[in-house]
Amino acid sequence: MRATSDWIRTWSRFRPEAEALVDAASGRRWTWAETARRSFAWARRLDREGVGAGDRVAVLAQNRIDTFALLFACAELGAILVPLNWRLSDAEIAWQIGHCRPALCLEDASQAGRLPGVRVLSLEGAGEEPAGEDGAGEQGGEFTGPGAPLSAPWVLMYTSGTSGRPKGALLTHGQIHWNALNTILACDLGPQDSTLTFTPLFHTGGLNCLSTPLLHRGGRVVLCQRFDPEEALALIAQERITHLMGVPTIYQMLADHPDFETTDLSSVRDALCGGAPLSMPLLLRYQARGIPLRQGFGLTEVGPNCFSTPPGQVLSKPGSVGMPIHHVGARLLRPDGSACGPEEDGELVLDGPAVFGGYWEDPAATAQAMRSGGFHTGDVLRRDADGFFYVRGRIKEMYKSGGENVYPAEVEAALLGCPGVGQAAVIGVPDARWGEVGLAFVEPAPGASPAAESVLAALQGRLARFKLPKQIRVVALLPRTGSGKIDKQSLRALAESADAAPPEIP
Repeated sequence: MRATSDWIRTWSRFRPEAEALVDAASGRRWTWAETARRSFAWARRLDREGVGAGDRVAVLAQNRIDTFALLFACAELGAILVPLNWRLSDAEIAWQIGHCRPALCLEDASQAGRLPGVRVLSLEGAGEEPAGEDGAGEQGGEFTGPGAPLSAPWVLMYTSGTSGRPKGALLTHGQIHWNALNTILACDLGPQDSTLTFTPLFHTGGLNCLSTPLLHRGGRVVLCQRFDPEEALALIAQERITHLMGVPTIYQMLADHPDFETTDLSSVRDALCGGAPLSMPLLLRYQARGIPLRQGFGLTEVGPNCFSTPPGQVLSKPGSVGMPIHHVGARLLRPDGSACGPEEDGELVLDGPAVFGGYWEDPAATAQAMRSGGFHTGDVLRRDADGFFYVRGRIKEMYKSGGENVYPAEVEAALLGCPGVGQAAVIGVPDARWGEVGLAFVEPAPGASPAAESVLAALQGRLARFKLPKQIRVVALLPRTGSGKIDKQSLRALAESADAAPPEIP
């Protein structure tokens, strides 16, 4: 079977004049015919540079629609796109370059000079076509390369590396294809639909939550260079965006902006949320604007769209990430490998055609993750009697207090229901009496200034006593990773700093 570059072939024939990609920063608008032309032009250029099947093509650039043209160009050649995280330090980027050994690197003007010692091309071109002595202005037609089967890797995406060096997850053509189909079915996507992608393309949320599914369906992707709530609200109204995807922090920033209540959001019929617990007050803000804000769950290695809550059950199942979507198998296992029953905590194991192709040059990590016929996520979930799943926390984040298991996600969800709490994060820290206890970091809601004692008082009755945090720290802002998730590694470093230790709460 040919590579997924046939997406652009098909839509350039069926919908040649329909818009496929919009670059909000530059104002460029590509129809499907233009998207195909630019993708084939890049395929010709990469071919002349000697890029072939299996070669890695690294891209260090802020969000821009050229990245999608390169994605389809790589598909045509059977090459592997490596979108690098420009937010990393030069040393971290150098490590990833050394790890994946790209045949070619591309950079935009904002990242120029950060890739020394490797062959680099600029993404900036003076004309309509990609830059280069013999590539600019080329007006050739289709480029027919060898393509790739669904089993071949298409994207090499580095995980966030919260527990050490990041791992390079190989996203195959099959994974991206099936995730697109799953999302199309779960979100009822059509060619008339569109999304505003403001999360970075070097994360699976930006590339694969809605962008590639909509391109698979012949829809439209409006791409922002970075997230700005005022710009995002204006673009939603101007571009008549139908689908949104973000983390709770992004949705909170949109809701807190003065323009939120007056912006025309009538085109938005679905908003997907992931990466962290979603508070009920925030959910209700969007319900009041007629937008079902739906909590989901996925990860780079699988999906990333794996669960979804039906829009009509968002309020009746608060805190749930929903049910497995089409072509996703989900099991909860006890530590001994046996299956969990309803209302029982267990490790989530996912299987199906949307599972990744392994970790780049790391067979041991791949074997560890893919044991027992599925991908072991390391996440602990619980399934209720109706088949809805709830995230309890990461196995590695779980701590034992007085011999009892405590999952931070459960405590964090309870904290989000306390007055004045905007976001919360909990980690386990050593304790002489109980072995470990919870240390909670609380970010105030806009305009609020909760005291640690009042937050703890509000928790009484919501959780068993052994789950209550022993300490609560109120901080102006919680540290976050490049994908917008709360950075617990930074919180652990803060917890270990002796000069920052707060008094215990009695």
